Amino acid sequence: MIGYVTLGTNDREKSSKFYDALCGELGVGRMMENEQFIAWGKPDGGAGIGLTKPFDGNAASVGNGVMVAFEAKDQAQVQKLYDIALANGGTDEGAPGDRGGGFYAGYFRDPDGNKLNAFVMGQE
Repeated sequence: MIGYVTLGTNDREKSSKFYDALCGELGVGRMMENEQFIAWGKPDGGAGIGLTKPFDGNAASVGNGVMVAFEAKDQAQVQKLYDIALANGGTDEGAPGDRGGGFYAGYFRDPDGNKLNAFVMGQE
């Protein structure tokens, strides 16, 4: 299974604030950090997320069709994560709502343009 996901950034300071806020709501903080890379999660927990300046020195770019999903505990937390994202430099990609089949999600982009969502399954 997936161990962690890493996204590129061109503005480490701005994007780290975005992920500090989102991951804080999810109950995790920074677990690893150096001048190029930051990782959020728990060493003994599920998959985490990392943010890095690209190793090759080129500008970070967004992958078309690539998305990272954060699992929320309920619909209220989906809304809260969506609101936190927008309040911290993120942009709207689809307000929280029922997407069918018990899938409830809100979509947004981080300050670098990476597409993310917050979701919960099986809740009406």
